[in-house]
Amino acid sequence: MALTGVLRPGHAQIRVLDIEESAKWYENVLGLVPMGKDASGRVYFKTRAERDHNSVILRQADRAGMDFFGYKVLDKTTLDDLDKKLQAHGVKTERIPAGELLETGERVRFKIPTGHTIELYAEKKDVGNATGYTNPEMDVIDGPGITPIRLDHCLIYGGDIDGAREVFTKVLGFTLVERVKLEDGTTDLATWLTCSAKAHDIALVRHGEDDKLHHVSFQLGSWEQVLRAADIMSKNRVSIDVGPTRHGITNGTTIYFFDPSGNRLETFCGGYDHYPDMNPITWTWDEVGAGIFYHNRKLNDAFLSVVT
Repeated sequence: MALTGVLRPGHAQIRVLDIEESAKWYENVLGLVPMGKDASGRVYFKTRAERDHNSVILRQADRAGMDFFGYKVLDKTTLDDLDKKLQAHGVKTERIPAGELLETGERVRFKIPTGHTIELYAEKKDVGNATGYTNPEMDVIDGPGITPIRLDHCLIYGGDIDGAREVFTKVLGFTLVERVKLEDGTTDLATWLTCSAKAHDIALVRHGEDDKLHHVSFQLGSWEQVLRAADIMSKNRVSIDVGPTRHGITNGTTIYFFDPSGNRLETFCGGYDHYPDMNPITWTWDEVGAGIFYHNRKLNDAFLSVVT
């Protein structure tokens, strides 16, 4: 499909309790590439396969969670156009100047009805990936840690997921891929949205508190790499929430685990292709267990309730 608006998830700024411990963990266990530190002390990383300068920013704070999640758009004209459309929809926007994040251009920042801060940007320095642009060899995983392919998506918790979905679908051009209904058969408990042909680029779950993070997800290339990630987690005594297992929703294979500050992360692989002409899939309340964890068809209480 031709991507002409929002292209993909671009970056997440994650709050950590100990910046030095977390930086070592994200490099050596998760296997991200360190890309520097800014004047405020934030630490920057990218995945091995990403070409832009950074996708994960760690910030020292007194509580865990996520400050914002950013999406890259096609170009500056697209950024300006989406800014106007957001304002026309009644969304207040703020322009963050180029350079406020390392090697990143001007950003349009706004809050969605669940209280989360979302950003759009068009420019981030292209530093290349592990193989380069000319006569590239295959990228062999030979470094430390899990070494994901890319920042894949986030799942966020908040109250007005219907209003948030409208911002993503009516203004930003996302499409609805899957949904879970509550017991009344009408109200959405959760929705999965995409701006591409992926199974999802963000997911929203209805929750009593706004601005909560459930997880930030990183893509792996195969089920074997998911199992390799589980071995690395066990060897490094990483706290695993759920997995390795499979989702019914999106069909992806997964492990949920926690960073040293208690932020839940995911390694995700697979999932089907979705196109805007496809009808969304609906899961009913009585089958939500299979939707989330397809193999044992049961929900994990901690998985539903622990957020940052």
